[in-house]
Amino acid sequence: MNIAPLLISLVITYFIGAIPTAYIFGRLLKNLDIREHGSGNVGATNAFRVLGKVPGTLVLLIDIAKGVIPTTIVANISGLAEPWELVLIGLVAVAAHNWTVFLNFKGGKGIATSLGVLIGLTIQIPGLRWVLFIVLLSWLVVFCIFRYVSLASIVASVMLPICMVAVGAPFVLKVMSIVLCVFIVFRHSSNISRLIQGKENRVKFFKF
Repeated sequence: MNIAPLLISLVITYFIGAIPTAYIFGRLLKNLDIREHGSGNVGATNAFRVLGKVPGTLVLLIDIAKGVIPTTIVANISGLAEPWELVLIGLVAVAAHNWTVFLNFKGGKGIATSLGVLIGLTIQIPGLRWVLFIVLLSWLVVFCIFRYVSLASIVASVMLPICMVAVGAPFVLKVMSIVLCVFIVFRHSSNISRLIQGKENRVKFFKF
């Protein structure tokens, strides 16, 4: 096995995933450090809160792309198609978003980029379509009922490994889903505390 293409892909993936989208938008649009406003998180939810709906939507889409591009374009150019190779690329993309070198290894919570990785894997492995559908549906249902982005994200992350098992996904994808779930729950530890205390902020992206 030629390890060079994989190593090069992982380096490229890290720097794609590490792009601090919300921070950049905050500097460009309002000349502010988004880490000092709202929840202080460098992610799409805080971008919606601090920068507005349009910038927040753009941050969300770009952060999703940070997971899609490495698992599709980068992987395809490098000739990487084995599930374990795609999984490794996906995990690096999420880790890069969560711990970006551009912000002293402090970043977002990985929800949008994890979704991007799942979308990318679904493009490469069509058998994961139902996993993507159920995970998205679970997020939407919980959010519509409770209006907590954090709770919806946590529930969706827990559904991911359950769905992987249900569809009989390869072992390496099951492991990845567990790792992503742990990543997400760990990054939401402060949100979990606020949810328990009843202090978590409800968010309304749309009025419905």
